[in-house]
Amino acid sequence: MSQVIFVLEDDVDIARLVQHHLEAAGYTPRVYHTPTSIVSDAERQPPALFLLDIMVPGGDGLDLCRRLRSHSGLSAVPIIFLTARASENDRVLGLELGADDYITKPFSPRELVARVKAVLRRFERPTTPSIIKFEEVVIDANAMQLTVRGELTTTTATEFRLLDYLARHPGRVFSRDHLLDAVWGDARFVTPRSVDVYVRRIREKIEIDPEDPRYLKTVRGAGYRFELPKGI
Repeated sequence: MSQVIFVLEDDVDIARLVQHHLEAAGYTPRVYHTPTSIVSDAERQPPALFLLDIMVPGGDGLDLCRRLRSHSGLSAVPIIFLTARASENDRVLGLELGADDYITKPFSPRELVARVKAVLRRFERPTTPSIIKFEEVVIDANAMQLTVRGELTTTTATEFRLLDYLARHPGRVFSRDHLLDAVWGDARFVTPRSVDVYVRRIREKIEIDPEDPRYLKTVRGAGYRFELPKGI
Protein backbone atom coordinates (compact mmCIF):
# COMPACT_ATOMS: atom_id res chain seq x y z
CA MET A 1 0.00 0.00 0.00
CA SER A 2 1.18 3.52 -0.76
CA GLN A 3 1.90 5.88 2.11
CA VAL A 4 -0.90 8.33 2.94
CA ILE A 5 0.01 12.02 3.27
CA PHE A 6 -2.40 14.54 4.77
CA VAL A 7 -2.10 17.87 2.94
CA LEU A 8 -3.48 21.10 4.45
CA GLU A 9 -3.62 23.73 1.70
CA ASP A 10 -6.41 26.26 1.11
CA ASP A 11 -5.24 27.38 -2.34
CA VAL A 12 -7.04 25.06 -4.75
CA ASP A 13 -4.45 25.34 -7.54
CA ILE A 14 -1.52 24.65 -5.21
CA ALA A 15 -3.43 21.77 -3.62
CA ARG A 16 -4.01 20.21 -7.04
CA LEU A 17 -0.36 20.66 -7.97
CA VAL A 18 0.82 19.03 -4.75
CA GLN A 19 -1.71 16.21 -5.09
CA HIS A 20 -0.68 15.48 -8.67
CA HIS A 21 3.04 15.27 -7.92
CA LEU A 22 2.62 13.22 -4.76
CA GLU A 23 0.41 10.74 -6.62
CA ALA A 24 2.95 10.57 -9.45
CA ALA A 25 5.59 9.71 -6.85
CA GLY A 26 3.49 6.84 -5.54
CA TYR A 27 1.93 8.44 -2.46
CA THR A 28 -1.75 8.77 -1.56
CA PRO A 29 -2.42 12.43 -0.70
CA ARG A 30 -5.54 13.42 1.22
CA VAL A 31 -6.19 17.12 0.76
CA TYR A 32 -7.81 19.42 3.34
CA HIS A 33 -8.62 23.10 2.82
CA THR A 34 -9.22 23.76 6.55
CA PRO A 35 -7.76 22.02 9.61
CA THR A 36 -11.13 21.23 11.18
CA SER A 37 -11.25 17.45 10.73
CA ILE A 38 -7.57 16.59 10.28
CA VAL A 39 -6.91 15.39 13.84
CA SER A 40 -10.04 13.23 14.05
CA ASP A 41 -9.35 11.72 10.62
CA ALA A 42 -5.72 11.05 11.58
CA GLU A 43 -6.85 9.31 14.76
CA ARG A 44 -8.80 6.85 12.60
CA GLN A 45 -6.04 6.46 9.97
CA PRO A 46 -2.66 7.94 10.93
CA PRO A 47 -0.85 9.22 7.84
CA ALA A 48 2.81 8.70 7.07
CA LEU A 49 3.32 12.47 7.03
CA PHE A 50 1.53 15.82 7.45
CA LEU A 51 2.19 18.55 4.87
CA LEU A 52 0.82 21.77 6.34
CA ASP A 53 0.28 25.29 5.09
CA ILE A 54 0.48 27.83 7.91
CA MET A 55 -2.07 30.44 6.88
CA VAL A 56 -5.43 28.76 6.19
CA PRO A 57 -9.06 29.61 7.00
CA GLY A 58 -10.46 28.32 10.26
CA GLY A 59 -7.11 28.04 12.04
CA ASP A 60 -3.47 27.77 11.11
CA GLY A 61 -0.82 25.16 10.57
CA LEU A 62 1.22 26.26 13.57
CA ASP A 63 -1.65 25.62 15.96
CA LEU A 64 -2.34 22.29 14.26
CA CYS A 65 1.33 21.36 14.64
CA ARG A 66 1.10 22.09 18.38
CA ARG A 67 -1.96 19.89 18.69
CA LEU A 68 -0.36 17.03 16.77
CA ARG A 69 2.87 17.17 18.79
CA SER A 70 0.89 17.01 22.04
CA HIS A 71 -1.30 14.12 20.82
CA SER A 72 -0.07 10.81 22.24
CA GLY A 73 -1.07 8.83 19.17
CA LEU A 74 0.11 11.26 16.49
CA SER A 75 3.10 13.05 18.02
CA ALA A 76 5.69 10.98 16.15
CA VAL A 77 4.22 11.50 12.66
CA PRO A 78 6.55 13.77 10.67
CA ILE A 79 5.42 17.28 9.76
CA ILE A 80 6.54 19.48 6.87
CA PHE A 81 5.42 23.08 6.62
CA LEU A 82 4.70 24.36 3.09
CA THR A 83 4.21 28.10 3.38
CA ALA A 84 4.85 31.57 2.04
CA ARG A 85 6.25 32.65 5.41
CA ALA A 86 9.94 32.52 4.63
CA SER A 87 11.77 34.45 7.37
CA GLU A 88 14.35 32.74 9.57
CA ASN A 89 12.19 33.45 12.62
CA ASP A 90 9.27 31.63 10.99
CA ARG A 91 11.49 28.64 10.20
CA VAL A 92 12.89 28.52 13.72
CA LEU A 93 9.37 28.75 15.18
CA GLY A 94 8.36 25.82 12.99
CA LEU A 95 11.32 23.86 14.31
CA GLU A 96 10.54 24.72 17.90
CA LEU A 97 7.01 23.42 17.43
CA GLY A 98 8.41 20.13 16.14
CA ALA A 99 8.37 20.41 12.34
CA ASP A 100 10.76 18.12 10.47
CA ASP A 101 11.17 20.32 7.40
CA TYR A 102 10.05 23.72 6.13
CA ILE A 103 9.44 24.46 2.46
CA THR A 104 8.73 27.99 1.27
CA LYS A 105 6.51 29.07 -1.61
CA PRO A 106 7.01 29.31 -4.51
CA PHE A 107 8.48 25.82 -4.63
CA SER A 108 9.63 23.28 -7.18
CA PRO A 109 7.30 20.23 -7.26
CA ARG A 110 10.34 18.02 -7.83
CA GLU A 111 12.03 19.46 -4.75
CA LEU A 112 8.82 19.03 -2.74
CA VAL A 113 8.72 15.32 -3.55
CA ALA A 114 12.44 14.96 -2.81
CA ARG A 115 12.00 16.61 0.58
CA VAL A 116 9.01 14.38 1.41
CA LYS A 117 11.09 11.32 0.57
CA ALA A 118 14.01 12.63 2.64
CA VAL A 119 11.88 13.19 5.73
CA LEU A 120 10.23 9.78 5.42
CA ARG A 121 13.67 8.15 5.10
CA ARG A 122 14.57 9.58 8.51
CA PHE A 123 11.75 7.48 9.95
CA GLU A 124 13.03 4.20 8.59
CA ARG A 125 13.96 1.90 11.44
CA PRO A 126 17.21 -0.06 11.56
CA THR A 127 17.06 -3.70 10.52
CA THR A 128 18.53 -4.96 13.81
CA PRO A 129 17.63 -3.93 17.35
CA SER A 130 20.03 -1.52 18.95
CA ILE A 131 19.49 -0.19 22.46
CA ILE A 132 21.56 2.26 24.50
CA LYS A 133 20.94 2.32 28.27
CA PHE A 134 22.53 4.64 30.80
CA GLU A 135 21.25 5.45 34.26
CA GLU A 136 17.53 6.21 33.83
CA VAL A 137 17.59 6.72 30.05
CA VAL A 138 16.88 4.06 27.40
CA ILE A 139 17.27 4.82 23.67
CA ASP A 140 15.69 2.07 21.57
CA ALA A 141 16.63 2.72 17.94
CA ASN A 142 14.64 -0.21 16.58
CA ALA A 143 11.38 1.00 18.12
CA MET A 144 12.40 4.68 17.88
CA GLN A 145 11.44 5.07 21.53
CA LEU A 146 12.98 7.09 24.32
CA THR A 147 12.33 6.14 27.94
CA VAL A 148 13.38 8.52 30.71
CA ARG A 149 13.04 7.64 34.40
CA GLY A 150 10.67 4.80 33.55
CA GLU A 151 8.36 6.95 31.41
CA LEU A 152 8.00 6.70 27.63
CA THR A 153 8.98 10.15 26.36
CA THR A 154 7.61 11.50 23.10
CA THR A 155 10.10 12.70 20.50
CA THR A 156 9.91 13.67 16.88
CA ALA A 157 11.89 11.51 14.47
CA THR A 158 14.47 14.23 14.00
CA GLU A 159 14.93 14.70 17.75
CA PHE A 160 15.36 10.96 18.13
CA ARG A 161 17.87 10.67 15.30
CA LEU A 162 19.99 13.49 16.70
CA LEU A 163 19.94 12.04 20.22
CA ASP A 164 20.70 8.54 18.95
CA TYR A 165 23.58 9.78 16.79
CA LEU A 166 25.20 11.71 19.63
CA ALA A 167 24.71 8.90 22.17
CA ARG A 168 26.36 6.38 19.81
CA HIS A 169 29.48 8.53 19.62
CA PRO A 170 30.12 9.41 23.27
CA GLY A 171 33.02 11.70 24.02
CA ARG A 172 33.31 13.04 20.46
CA VAL A 173 32.81 16.70 19.73
CA PHE A 174 30.62 17.38 16.70
CA SER A 175 30.27 20.73 15.03
CA ARG A 176 26.80 21.96 14.11
CA ASP A 177 27.64 21.57 10.41
CA HIS A 178 28.66 17.94 10.95
CA LEU A 179 25.39 17.21 12.76
CA LEU A 180 23.41 18.87 9.98
CA ASP A 181 25.03 16.55 7.43
CA ALA A 182 24.70 13.43 9.61
CA VAL A 183 21.12 13.89 10.79
CA TRP A 184 19.33 16.17 8.35
CA GLY A 185 21.20 15.33 5.16
CA ASP A 186 19.67 17.26 2.29
CA ALA A 187 17.06 19.21 4.28
CA ARG A 188 17.87 22.70 3.04
CA PHE A 189 15.82 24.73 5.48
CA VAL A 190 17.91 23.81 8.49
CA THR A 191 20.77 26.00 9.69
CA PRO A 192 23.33 25.73 12.50
CA ARG A 193 20.77 27.58 14.64
CA SER A 194 18.37 24.70 13.98
CA VAL A 195 20.75 22.31 15.74
CA ASP A 196 20.66 24.51 18.83
CA VAL A 197 16.85 24.37 18.85
CA TYR A 198 16.86 20.57 18.74
CA VAL A 199 19.57 20.27 21.38
CA ARG A 200 17.46 22.40 23.71
CA ARG A 201 14.42 20.21 23.06
CA ILE A 202 16.42 17.03 23.74
CA ARG A 203 17.87 18.42 26.97
CA GLU A 204 14.37 19.21 28.19
CA LYS A 205 13.51 15.53 27.76
CA ILE A 206 16.56 13.70 29.10
CA GLU A 207 18.23 16.06 31.57
CA ILE A 208 17.11 16.60 35.16
CA ASP A 209 18.35 20.18 34.85
CA PRO A 210 18.43 21.27 31.18
CA GLU A 211 20.31 24.44 32.15
CA ASP A 212 23.12 22.34 33.68
CA PRO A 213 23.16 19.21 31.49
CA ARG A 214 24.92 16.02 32.57
CA TYR A 215 24.84 14.26 29.20
CA LEU A 216 24.51 16.65 26.28
CA LYS A 217 27.29 19.18 26.74
CA THR A 218 28.05 22.37 24.83
CA VAL A 219 31.68 22.76 23.78
CA ARG A 220 32.02 26.49 23.26
CA GLY A 221 33.30 27.44 19.85
CA ALA A 222 33.19 23.83 18.66
CA GLY A 223 29.76 22.22 18.98
CA TYR A 224 28.30 19.48 21.16
CA ARG A 225 29.55 16.38 22.97
CA PHE A 226 27.54 13.54 24.52
CA GLU A 227 28.92 12.19 27.78
CA LEU A 228 27.86 8.80 29.12
CA PRO A 229 28.29 8.11 32.85
CA LYS A 230 31.48 6.30 33.72
CA GLY A 231 31.21 2.53 33.58
CA ILE A 232 28.62 2.49 30.79
